[in-house]
Amino acid sequence: MSSSTVPSTSSVPRTRRPAGEVVLGVDTHRDVHVAAVLSVSGAVLATDEFPATAAGYRDLLKCARKWGTVRRAGVEGTGSYGASLSRYLLAQGVDVFDVNRMDRADRRRRGKSDPLDAQNAARAVLSGRARARAKTGYGPVQIARMYKLTKVSAVKARTQAINQLKAVLVTADPVLREELAGLGNAELFRTCARFTDAHGREEGGAESVVQATRITLGLLAHRIGRLSEEIRDVEARLTGLVERHAPQLLDVVGIGPDTAVALLITVGDNPERLDSEASFASLCGVSPVERSSGRRQVRRLNRGGDRQANAALHRIVFTRLRVDPRTQDYYESRIKEGKTRREIVRCLKRYAAREVFHLVKRPQPSPRS
Repeated sequence: MSSSTVPSTSSVPRTRRPAGEVVLGVDTHRDVHVAAVLSVSGAVLATDEFPATAAGYRDLLKCARKWGTVRRAGVEGTGSYGASLSRYLLAQGVDVFDVNRMDRADRRRRGKSDPLDAQNAARAVLSGRARARAKTGYGPVQIARMYKLTKVSAVKARTQAINQLKAVLVTADPVLREELAGLGNAELFRTCARFTDAHGREEGGAESVVQATRITLGLLAHRIGRLSEEIRDVEARLTGLVERHAPQLLDVVGIGPDTAVALLITVGDNPERLDSEASFASLCGVSPVERSSGRRQVRRLNRGGDRQANAALHRIVFTRLRVDPRTQDYYESRIKEGKTRREIVRCLKRYAAREVFHLVKRPQPSPRS
C-alpha cells in the first residue's frame, strides 16, 4: 500500500514503520476497493486501491498490516459491494463495522473522492460513530436470506401473473367469461391451464381473438402453477432451516417459520455482534426516541431500523392479541390506564423484541448432545 497522496491535515510519514494498532477504512465498489490506513491518533498513513477479488482482499490486508496491527475496520456497503471483503476480514480476526456515507454538510466542506471516503470510514470507527458490526454471512442465516430473496421475487411474479390473468378475463369474450364465472382461484387456474392443451388454429392458418385469449389464459395459468410450486419448495427449505438451527423460536406464541426467518436475517449468523436487547430493538425499529423539549417530555416511535423485522414483530403482536390470553389481559389493563391502541402495540412489539433477542443469543446445544 503506497503512502497517501491525498491532501490531509494529518501528516503522512515518509517511512514505513509499524505504528502499533492501526484502523482500516475501505470505500467499496464493484470492481475495485479503495483502502486507507489511519493511526489511532487519526493520522493518514497510506491509501491505495485493490481489485475486488480474493487475491485483492489478501493484498489489501497484507499491506495494511505492514503499518501496524489491524484489529478494526470500517467498510462501506457491508451488505452489497463490501460483503465479500467483510467476510474475509472477519475470518482473519478483524472486527468489521458498517459505515454509512459521509454527512452531506461534511462532504460539501471537505469534498468527495474515494480516498477521502475510505479515510472517513476509518475515522467513523475511531470516533465510535460506526457501531453496527457487520454480519459474517457464511452460515445458515445467509442461506435463509438467499431462499427468502427467491421466495419474495416468486411471490411478486405470481401476484403479477394472477392480476394479468384476471385482467384478460375482464375484456374476454362474454361466452368465455360465462364459462369461467363463479370458479374459485384454484379451479380457475386449473381450467385455464387446460386451454393450451386443446387449442387449435382455424382454417387457412388464421387465429381468432377468442383462441388467442384462451391460449394467453392457459400460459398465464401454467406460469402461476410453476411459481406456486417454486414457492412451496422454498418454504419447505426455509422451514427446515429454522427447525434445525433455531427451533426455540418456533415454540414462541405468534412465531412461525416465515416470521422466524425474517428475525434471524436481521440478527445475522453472528448474534454476538448485538451488544444488548436495546440494540436489537433499535435495529428492529421498535425502540423509543426522545422528542422532548422544555417542559414537553415525550417520546416518538423509532422510524428507522429493519422494516422486515419490524413487520415480523407486528405480526407476532397481532397474532398474540387474537390467541394469547396473557397478551389480551395486558391489552385490557393498559386500555384502562388510558393508553391508546397504538401505544400498547408499540410496547408489545418492544417486549416481543426482548424475548426474541434472548432466544437467539442463548447458546444452543450441539447436535451430539
